[in-house]
Amino acid sequence: MIGYICKYTPIEIFEAFGKEVKKIEPDVANFNQADTLLHPNLCSFAKGIVETILEQGQDYEAIILTTCCDSIRRVYDVLKEKLLNTFVYILDVPRIAGHAGCSLYEKRIREMLQKYEEFSGEVFDEKILEKILKQKIQEKEEKKEHINQDLHNMKRDKNIKIGILGARANPAIYKILENRPVTILFDLTCTGFGRRLSLEKDVFPSYIRGLLGQFPCMRMKAASNRDQMIQKYADLADGIIYHTVQFCDNYSYEYAWLKETLKKPMLLLETDYSKQSYGQILTRMEAFLESLSLPHVAAVNRNRKIEKKTYAKKTEGDKMYVLGIDSGSTSTNAVILNENQEMKAFSVVRTGAKAGESAERVVKEVLEKAKLKREQISYIVSTGYGRVSIPFADETVTEISCHGKGAHYFNPNVRTILDIGGQDSKVIKLDSEGEVIDFVMNDKCAAGTGRFLEAIARTLEVEIEELGAIALKSKEEIIITSMCTVFAESEVISLIANNKEKADIANGICHAIASKAFSMIRRVGLEPEVMMTGGVAQNLGVVHAVEEKIQNKLYICKEPEIVGAVGAAMYAISKLR
Repeated sequence: MIGYICKYTPIEIFEAFGKEVKKIEPDVANFNQADTLLHPNLCSFAKGIVETILEQGQDYEAIILTTCCDSIRRVYDVLKEKLLNTFVYILDVPRIAGHAGCSLYEKRIREMLQKYEEFSGEVFDEKILEKILKQKIQEKEEKKEHINQDLHNMKRDKNIKIGILGARANPAIYKILENRPVTILFDLTCTGFGRRLSLEKDVFPSYIRGLLGQFPCMRMKAASNRDQMIQKYADLADGIIYHTVQFCDNYSYEYAWLKETLKKPMLLLETDYSKQSYGQILTRMEAFLESLSLPHVAAVNRNRKIEKKTYAKKTEGDKMYVLGIDSGSTSTNAVILNENQEMKAFSVVRTGAKAGESAERVVKEVLEKAKLKREQISYIVSTGYGRVSIPFADETVTEISCHGKGAHYFNPNVRTILDIGGQDSKVIKLDSEGEVIDFVMNDKCAAGTGRFLEAIARTLEVEIEELGAIALKSKEEIIITSMCTVFAESEVISLIANNKEKADIANGICHAIASKAFSMIRRVGLEPEVMMTGGVAQNLGVVHAVEEKIQNKLYICKEPEIVGAVGAAMYAISKLR
């Protein structure tokens, strides 16, 4: 089997040898091997390639790389050293696609071909390549009618139309979209566009022209054509998902330009290509699709046969009750509302090892407080990271949307929400109806979250509840330079060794969190009134530091941890209505 990663790879040449060719898709749980062989800040896609190949190395007779970037060059160095019995080759792809570029690439491909013949003992036959190209081109021609029909159907269907841009998309992105009322209108990621094949009298040169004439990647000189094509396709989409890879700068720059140019709803997804990124991708994508779905959902439901549940109006006198559950990483929160949106009871419990068990515990507790039985609850909506692990919920909704509904419930004037929870933080922008306009989330790192504060509190030997109050007693300004939990702990230990006061260190930590939060707020645009939610909203030091940054008072409800659960309950009410 021949493995490759780039669309400029001449895979048909290896098929002419009778070889099976496979695009290598990183899908790993960790980078244990790659981190020991590559720089830790190297592109996560490159590390994923190394990890995947070293796990499956015996399956590949040859691995063909291209000079996409410096990261792939490092991948080549590692694989060349580690896979001594495998043909590992890196093709230097020209940045130009004209006559000079095609001549240069043909020369380089023929050099690779000669090396592979020496390695394998086999001989390349150009007539077989010609036969393969004829067959593939014929198949593409036969599909044209179907493609045109598909485009016609896409214009008529009521699904949300999504375009995918950026670096090669994480497989989880496609998996999530497949299970939702979404039509992928186009995929213009670096390997997503259809392969362009050309066959003329001079077989080899025309084949090379086709390879270099594909939709250009970011490294190609013809990237301006790429910009024009993206703008053309983007006009047809309801929203754009833009994927970048951790530590890859090229596509981050393009996203910043497109965000200003396209004027379309865009979701930036940065992944590290590991399986652990699925939860973060799911949360962001579901919230984005929810924000796009308002004009679509009714039309979709009218045109689809849906199995409908009938929910009896379970009453206590003339009352009907709904339950919202927010299953977070630190706490699991539940709220019961009646049909008049009045809060009957709420409860907050510590999330244990299993989200489902914590949900059962909080439901039992909130029902006891409300003096109700389970069968008196008409509808249950779950939200938060653990929402999919709550089997008794009637529906799941993302925490982004639920925080919007919950904030609107407590204060209809709120337009910006800063939510800092146990291990993530997010900023949400709302319209006057409490619907989400835009949002940003931190990455998988827990910097600036509740877990971060817990680690610092342990280092300072104070209770987490005391940390904020201590910070307000500060007399000396201390700047914490790192937001990484591990590095920040080391920095705090050094400050303690230098006899710095706990209050000053705590204040420095609170201001570091505020700075990180403020940078997220600026990305969505600060619009008063600003509400802070999540457990960290109970930390007076962080609240004070954020208020200094935004130069305005924060609105904080009495129980900031239950805002998401209230929003889930509000969704339940709207569902029944």
